[in-house]
Amino acid sequence: MPNRLVVALTYDRLCTFEFGIATEVFGLPRPEMGPDWYRFAACAVDPGPLRATGGFTITADGGLELLEEAGTIVVPGWRGGPLEPAPAPLLEGLRRAHERGARLLSICSGVFVLAAAGLLSGKRATTHWHYAEQLAAAYPDIRVEPDVLYVDEGSVLTSAGSAAGIDLCLHVVRHDFGPEAANRLARRLVVPPHREGGQAQFVERPVPPRREGVRLGPLLDRMRARLSDEQPVAALAAEAGMSVRTFLRRFKATTGMPPGEWLLSERIVRARDLLETTSHSIEDIAMASGFGTSATLRHHFRTRLGTSPAAYRTRFVRALPAPSLRSSKAQ
Repeated sequence: MPNRLVVALTYDRLCTFEFGIATEVFGLPRPEMGPDWYRFAACAVDPGPLRATGGFTITADGGLELLEEAGTIVVPGWRGGPLEPAPAPLLEGLRRAHERGARLLSICSGVFVLAAAGLLSGKRATTHWHYAEQLAAAYPDIRVEPDVLYVDEGSVLTSAGSAAGIDLCLHVVRHDFGPEAANRLARRLVVPPHREGGQAQFVERPVPPRREGVRLGPLLDRMRARLSDEQPVAALAAEAGMSVRTFLRRFKATTGMPPGEWLLSERIVRARDLLETTSHSIEDIAMASGFGTSATLRHHFRTRLGTSPAAYRTRFVRALPAPSLRSSKAQ
């Protein structure tokens, strides 16, 4: 990626949080990431100064001419979502940028801008679950995937609800600089380097009582530390000091999923980390992460991630000295 300039759109009635995500990931100086880190500029869609959600105004670095220089363009959530058309000069600028090879990202309802520019025709895309049906109805040539956190179509990438923009931006960092850089940045942001599952898990789910998290938290840590072991529900319930029925109910209230599903997600996280950072064989990684065999690991990678362990490693590997596989604790 020779062009490290990231340009984020700003406009009147700017969605502040989504713009802030782009600024936090791409716009802050990070000398620890080396001299080739991103450069950042804010592009004004409208004449300024621009009002932003939260009662303040923004003076951008420049206008739509910045789109001609950008290697990556970020479209924050769009004002009015699907109800307010994007200006024609903006759409034309995005089309020209895409034609010359710029990469375009949308966060939340920003997908409607990319759709209006015709850049998602025949492609997969996602947006906040609240807008998914509207996107599919307005643009039937787009294959809307409502239950994922983001979709990568190469030069055009889309994310779900606002916070999923963090997941997408970290994915971009992982692609550009490798898993070590993405993991280091995630630690700085105090967020997971990659979240499993889709946005359906966040829809209308009640917040678990605090006492459940406190009670089950140590057990979850122990479960992560022994991913390569069998962990039957009855044994977990006994370890938690609960009946099986009570344990299943409280576990799901705390994590949003049954124990088996939670373990599967954690095992995939563990396998991904080992594929990214070690040269261990697929068979050894399958054993260390609790899948038992490489065939089982491949099955779950294909089902959950739409790829194979070998293909995943080819894309994301940056091998380090191999850690011991005796401990299956997730990194």
